[in-house]
Amino acid sequence: QVQLVESGGGLVQAGGSLRLSCATSGRTVSTLTMGWFRQAPEKEREFVAAITWSGGRTVYADSVKGRFTVSRDNAENTVYLQMNSLNPEDTADYSCAAALTPWVPPMSQYDYWGQGTQVTVSS
Repeated sequence: QVQLVESGGGLVQAGGSLRLSCATSGRTVSTLTMGWFRQAPEKEREFVAAITWSGGRTVYADSVKGRFTVSRDNAENTVYLQMNSLNPEDTADYSCAAALTPWVPPMSQYDYWGQGTQVTVSS
């Protein structure tokens, strides 16, 4: 069983930055492909970014490309989402998820999910 715990959310002004962390336990993170997703009020969950278990490939949603960076520290069993140039449209509950595949799967094929951390961007 894999446990995921997100942290780093909070309230930030537009144009600011936050770094989210996803700490994993129960399985070495180097054997997991990790994804970040978000869900805004009254909206469906959407993909944000992902990184393969080798770290060799990263994928981003068009809405965050150039502003967000996903990275991993296998020694710390942690995955990060650095978010820069935040705007109010980025306000959402952000969750990390883990997949037991070496590639980035569709959202429905992630195997484990964290509880989420709230990010609020004020204008």
